[in-house]
Amino acid sequence: MAAARTPPGTAGIGGAKGLKGSSRGSGSGRFGGSVRAVGRALHLPVTGTVRGIRRATHAHGAGESGLGKLIELHAVNGAGDVMITVALASTVFFSVPTDEARGRVALYLAITMAPFTVLAPVIGPLLDRLPHGRRAAMAGAMLARALLALVIAGAAAGGSLQLYPAALGVLVASKAYGVVRSAVVPRLLPPRFSLVKANSRVTLGGLLATGVAAPVGAGLQALGPGWPLYGAFVIFVAGMFLSFSLPPTVDSAKGEDRALLAADEEHLHGPHRKRLKRPGLRTVGTAVTHALAANAALRCLSGFLIFFLAFLLREHPLTGEGAAVSLGIVGVAAGAGNALGTAVGAWLRSRAPEVIIVTVVAIVLGAAVVAALFFGAFLVACLAGIAGFAQALAKLSLDALIQRDVPEQVRTSAFARSETLLQMAWVLGGAIGIVLPLNGVLGLSVAAAIVATGWLTTTRGLLTSARHGGASRPRVA
Repeated sequence: MAAARTPPGTAGIGGAKGLKGSSRGSGSGRFGGSVRAVGRALHLPVTGTVRGIRRATHAHGAGESGLGKLIELHAVNGAGDVMITVALASTVFFSVPTDEARGRVALYLAITMAPFTVLAPVIGPLLDRLPHGRRAAMAGAMLARALLALVIAGAAAGGSLQLYPAALGVLVASKAYGVVRSAVVPRLLPPRFSLVKANSRVTLGGLLATGVAAPVGAGLQALGPGWPLYGAFVIFVAGMFLSFSLPPTVDSAKGEDRALLAADEEHLHGPHRKRLKRPGLRTVGTAVTHALAANAALRCLSGFLIFFLAFLLREHPLTGEGAAVSLGIVGVAAGAGNALGTAVGAWLRSRAPEVIIVTVVAIVLGAAVVAALFFGAFLVACLAGIAGFAQALAKLSLDALIQRDVPEQVRTSAFARSETLLQMAWVLGGAIGIVLPLNGVLGLSVAAAIVATGWLTTTRGLLTSARHGGASRPRVA
């Protein structure tokens, strides 16, 4: 028993020291563990959200093909564009009385949109000549908008006229990016992926980013008029670097050719005087051209509603609501309709695209007629939502027709040309919307007339094409 005992001096002190050290180490470990737990709790929402977004954008082979990176790039593009839109709307539209705002917006259209109608037809052919520099072209469009955002911030603060040419530059760079993006998508298709599904994913990514960035931009605007533009600068710089992360296949032009329109062929000179036997948008059957005309009517309606309703609702807001809330309701309805149309397009894939276009344009026509006859707040919001739904679904159907009827050798060029024509239609609609008097019944009657023109002139050709199963693909000379 005596041998089993430890001497008091040694064992007690050693035991006490060991116990004290163990207690100190245990406390330190508990404190470190608590810090790490708090760090993980704060870090998890960010990393979890990023991982969730990455899983969604890279699903079904999109990560391996590079389509996932394009979806993320388009989301960055949408977020940056909406930041600039918030800043410009506050500077040009909301900061002054209605009559002065109308003059400012008219000046904005004259200085930015009018030159754009001249530049837009040139964008497609110029980018057509850069098949090996598409990543650089998208990065250049991002960098241009980043720098122009800083120019607009300085011009808005000092009331300088530099605001308008800078806004024109932003518009041109944005549309140039859109044309290149449309041409890039066919190069990044995963296996067993339709072009409609790919475009719907890219578009939906942009819409979701726009929905998130819009309230952020409004919050930055409350801090100061330049803050959304500084945010746009940061976003576009990130987009510039992200553009170069796309796979090298984006810059490959193997097997491609340029899609020529009849006007292009008539104005060829030199060694190309003879008519070239290359398939163009007018030589692949009536489905593509009629679908393009129907989409142009919807895009024209979109531009018209944006400008017309902006002034109409500011002067005559929805019942019981303020001007800003009224515009917000209509904007949310249009955005929700656009997102729903994109989702439905991904589900429908490429089933009977001609019938889809005819149907959605007819629905918009009916909604516009009803809204004009029984003008009211609810019907205006419904028209905005239906127009957004139809525009998204019709555009995806047009993409399906281009994929089906345009040969692969000229498909990217066809996307560039069609996108340019649609942007010009949007400009025309905006011009009509700005010059009309602020009469709801008159304005929506004009909207119905725009849609009716597009629908009546294309229905027969599209249905005939659907009955015949689409045009046969021509050979490339």
